Amino acid sequence: MSGLMGMSPRERAVLWDRLRPGRDDDDAELTARVIWSVLAEPGDGTAGLLVQDLGAAVALSLVLHREPFPTAARLRHHAGLVAQRVTQAYDERGLPAIDGVRAGFQRWHPRMVGSLIESVFAMAAVSHATLLTPRDPEWSIGLRGLNEHAPLLLWCLGEPTMLEDFEHSVALVGTRAATGYGTHVATELAAGLAERDWTVVSGGAYGIDAASHRAALAARGRTVAVMAGGLNAFYPTGNHELLARIAREGAVVAEAAFGVAPTPFRFLGRNRLIAALTSATVLIEAGTRSGAMNTANHARELERPVGIVPGPVTSPSSAGCHAALRDPERLTTLVTCTQDVIELVHGEVDAEPLADPEDPRFGRVLKTLNGRTAKTVGEVARDSGMGEPETAGLLGVLLLDGAVRKTEKGWVSVPKKR
Repeated sequence: MSGLMGMSPRERAVLWDRLRPGRDDDDAELTARVIWSVLAEPGDGTAGLLVQDLGAAVALSLVLHREPFPTAARLRHHAGLVAQRVTQAYDERGLPAIDGVRAGFQRWHPRMVGSLIESVFAMAAVSHATLLTPRDPEWSIGLRGLNEHAPLLLWCLGEPTMLEDFEHSVALVGTRAATGYGTHVATELAAGLAERDWTVVSGGAYGIDAASHRAALAARGRTVAVMAGGLNAFYPTGNHELLARIAREGAVVAEAAFGVAPTPFRFLGRNRLIAALTSATVLIEAGTRSGAMNTANHARELERPVGIVPGPVTSPSSAGCHAALRDPERLTTLVTCTQDVIELVHGEVDAEPLADPEDPRFGRVLKTLNGRTAKTVGEVARDSGMGEPETAGLLGVLLLDGAVRKTEKGWVSVPKKR
């Protein structure tokens, strides 16, 4: 492995101190994870199983072959030898052998090139990224749902702790060609969630993604952008300024190695991460075959709730949303506001009270009332020592909070829910 990296043990130690400050790591295991992230595409289940079952370093030692550009016959021969070695390693551990090693080797072999792997380490060394592995406290528990398709590592620009609070993370996704309506809804939902200390996760793309990120930032909240390519270059380039701001104030993450270009199939792989990192996915404007629909499908496969924002029935941008709402097998829920999104995750919860708990006037009004004897506004004003207009306003706020109700005879208090 050292030869593939082109680095000495001391140089690797310096690199890990930069990419993983203050963390105690197994050098061979960490090095192997990075190399695996170069060899295997994100979500490669065979690579994921090998690393889970045998460890990254052992698995890499079993599959590594450095014969450049072999003939098809030689490649098949190598694949057979690798499969035999892997089967033997599984037998020695008392584990049932896995399928797909031969085909996996033929996918990984073209990338077993020292210069390619060295370039990834070189770009990482001059980046400001943090390298995260499943051992780290910042690693989201939501990623466990991906099983063997979980990322082997994550590169993060910004604050890694943004990934920790899975229970209060929501994906807001939708079309790149957002309408004014969709942008407005995304902005309202993202701002509302951010103000309530929820993390807004999206893909950094134009349209709904960008509106969601911007609103979360404007509300001084938490937001995470998940990239389909390496962090050496932000994509789309038109959102570079936005993504750079997210990297400063939130987090931009990727499982793809440095230098890897975003491609259509990598966007689909990226979508599974957006769904896995969050406790729910909300779809805001999407065509029937859009990437946002793909994210929602991943969430459903992970058995995470999916919320759908309805749009105008005449809008093609909402056709996918409406199709999902009509399909009972998709188990989606209509959402229209921030409270709906929170209830999507945590069930029905009490809304945040409108009455300021630090304003003693609300307490004075409530202390004059009980649930049996109704009082007029004048009587409440007299008993609380305030004017009638002021008392009427306070009662109106308490009515919206559900703390009081108005009967034919006057005002009574409402017992608190137990």
